[in-house]
Amino acid sequence: MLKVIKNGTDRLNIELSGKLNTEEMKVALDELCDKSKDIENGKMLYEIIDFHLPSLGAIAVEFSRLPAMFGLLKRFDRAAVLTDKAWLKKASEFEGYLIPGLEIKAFARDQKEEAEAWLSS
Repeated sequence: MLKVIKNGTDRLNIELSGKLNTEEMKVALDELCDKSKDIENGKMLYEIIDFHLPSLGAIAVEFSRLPAMFGLLKRFDRAAVLTDKAWLKKASEFEGYLIPGLEIKAFARDQKEEAEAWLSS
């Protein structure tokens, strides 16, 4: 499940848990696009609760929407990722190096206050 919550005018909170299938990915990406359409210089708090690789169909949906996703990411300056998986922390921070203008910093799930402070700084 991927849940997208708009938190103010420039912020999205995203929660990921479990494995996404094709339909869930379509709904989640539509919701992400819709809730971010008016955001500029935004911030994102991405909490990965229980990560499983998405289904092949879900990955295909994501790849088919890559141009729209890159456009969406330009609306954000910072993203904090909360996860307890060391490899996800490294992968998310590496992704920040690949996306110009987006700074990504990873935190442990029990460091939500620190992540919030970093997003606000």
